[in-house]
Amino acid sequence: MSTLTLLASGDDKFTPPGLELFNSPPIIQGVAWFTKPVLLAILSTLIVVAFCWSAFANPKLVPRGVQNVAEMGYMFVRDQVARPFLGKDADRWMGLLLSIFFLVWIWNLMGVVPLLQFPVASHIAFPIVLAVSIYLLKIYLGIKHQGPIGFFKNMMFPPGLPKPIYVLLAPIEFLSNMIIAPFTHAVRLFANMFAGHIILAFFSLVGFWFLFEKLTPLGAPLGVVGVVMTIAMTGFEMFIQFLQAFLFSMLAAMYIGNSLHAEH
Repeated sequence: MSTLTLLASGDDKFTPPGLELFNSPPIIQGVAWFTKPVLLAILSTLIVVAFCWSAFANPKLVPRGVQNVAEMGYMFVRDQVARPFLGKDADRWMGLLLSIFFLVWIWNLMGVVPLLQFPVASHIAFPIVLAVSIYLLKIYLGIKHQGPIGFFKNMMFPPGLPKPIYVLLAPIEFLSNMIIAPFTHAVRLFANMFAGHIILAFFSLVGFWFLFEKLTPLGAPLGVVGVVMTIAMTGFEMFIQFLQAFLFSMLAAMYIGNSLHAEH
């Protein structure tokens, strides 16, 4: 028996949450694809569109309200994500990077919104779609700006190394840039949101079970610990949600920058 399986009373026992958290039945009978993650992904997109439209459709010289918040986000993405990797091309790609940052952040925040409580990125399909889109954009821009031969040459044969080293280095660089990079781009976001959702569900269930379902003198302290840990882990998870949105958009900027300019 797992150490997480705690006896409460009689044959009833506490069972920690597992993969069943991510089983989403169709919202509309007969429409298999329309599940809760899809609904939240659509809602997140509408939120980002409405937020950016209200902020930038009719901007004021002195920003206030939504425009002020949006401009703070814009400056953060511009200074911390775009400019370090894109330099003079940063402004050109700000629309894409800002959209990615806000969309991923809202995806993640869905995990702590009451009643919704499901991070969209904890379903691997959603991070994969974004990562593959950036991956294809990276290849397109690399071939367009460096030429097909130059793009793969610059990627697989970094200058300044002894030629015999390339026999070992070229396959590693190809594997790293063309296969591992897009895979880790998606999985890093997915794994953090997946694990965070399970952790929050576990501590929430501990608090609910031992304070409401099976309240006993011995179990009550465990319930209190569960509630306290749920609050603490929610705050920590919100930080991770922001951090993962930042990292995802930062890697997107890095991949675009490497394609626009050959590395030296």
